[in-house]
Amino acid sequence: MKNPRAPTTPPNRAVDDPSSTLFVALRDLLFPYKAELVVVHDDHDHFYANCRNVDAKGKAQFFAAVKVSGRRHSFHFMPIYTFPELLVGISPALKKHMQGKSCFNFDAGDPALLHELQMLIEQGVARYREAGKL
Repeated sequence: MKNPRAPTTPPNRAVDDPSSTLFVALRDLLFPYKAELVVVHDDHDHFYANCRNVDAKGKAQFFAAVKVSGRRHSFHFMPIYTFPELLVGISPALKKHMQGKSCFNFDAGDPALLHELQMLIEQGVARYREAGKL
């Protein structure tokens, strides 16, 4: 049986493609929470997930996405928009990758930044759980 948390290469991407490696690394940061999400897209260059719980109007609540556009990989993470105080302690190096209020852009994988992003995701998930969004 295949491990649902195991990193996987999206269809239509070569395993040794550096772009694929970064996309998989970013997407796989979200995989531990997949059971709490509704995955809308999971393609070779686009991962998009909503919260399982809908908002008060019955609409889907966006949670996170990873999108490839050329060499740039955008990682959108709504909990930092909802709870901006989560960004107070981020490093200047990660802050340099921010664009807007809830997006990080990367064109190369940096293990230290990916680890810091993972910690930020854990904090955001915890806050969304507390708020009843997950």
